[in-house]
Amino acid sequence: MTLTIQKRLVDYLEPLAADFTIADVRIGLGYTVVRLNNGQAGVAWTPDSNAACCTHFPRAGTLVDSPAAKIVSLCADGHSALARAVGLATVNALLASLHRPSSIKEEVIASLSITAEDRVAMVGHFGPIVSQLKSTGCRLDIIELIREKGETLTPEQGKQALADCSVAIITGTSLINGTYDAVLAAVGNPRAAVLLGPSTPFCPLVFSSTKITHLAGAWVQDADRVLRIASEGGGTMLMKPYVNFEHVLV
Repeated sequence: MTLTIQKRLVDYLEPLAADFTIADVRIGLGYTVVRLNNGQAGVAWTPDSNAACCTHFPRAGTLVDSPAAKIVSLCADGHSALARAVGLATVNALLASLHRPSSIKEEVIASLSITAEDRVAMVGHFGPIVSQLKSTGCRLDIIELIREKGETLTPEQGKQALADCSVAIITGTSLINGTYDAVLAAVGNPRAAVLLGPSTPFCPLVFSSTKITHLAGAWVQDADRVLRIASEGGGTMLMKPYVNFEHVLV
C-alpha cells in the first residue's frame, strides 16, 4: 500500500506538534474525533475495523495524554485503516491549531461552474451533491469500492472516467482506506480536482505538487458537541451546525 500524502502530512506536522498532547479521542461509528490539549478538535471518517475480537483498536486506553506528534504518525500506518483515521483526525486538529490557510466559504461545487460540457468523475457517493451535479447537464460517473445497484462503477470500471474527466471529485476517506494514490494515478488532466469531505486536511503545501486543486473539508467550531455526536453514532448532517464547511485552493 502506498501512502504518499499521508507520509508528507506526518513529515510536515511532526516538527510542529511539540507543544500539543491528546486530550480526548472518540472512535464513533460514523466519525473519529481527536481533541488536543488546547481544546481544538479534528474529525475523520471511521472505517469498518473488521476486528476478529471485541477489541477494535489495540491502542485503546493509551491515547489520551500522548504527544500529538506520536499520534499524528498513525496517519501513515500501513496496516490499520482505523489507526489512519485516528492519525488523520489528529492531523486535522493540528492544522486547525496552527496558522490556517485562507479559506473560501462559497460551496465548492458551485465555485467550479460546472456545465453540460463537463465530464465529472466522483470517487465516493456524495448523495447531497449528486442532484446538484446532474442539474448542470454534465456527464457524471460515480465510482465506489462497493458497487451499488448498477448506479456506480467499480474502481476498475472507473479508470477511464477518471482519465477523461474535466472535473474530479474525490472523497477524503481515500486517505483512510488507502486508495488515494491509486485514484490520483488514474486521474488524467482535469481542470479541477477536489478532495472533499470532513476528513480532508486543509494543507495546501502538502498537496501543491499533486493534481488536487481544491481541498474542501470542515473546521470544528464546537468541539464538545462534535465529540458527543460522534460518540453517539452521528454523522455529517448532525455535526453540520457545529463545523464550518469551507475550501481552500492548492
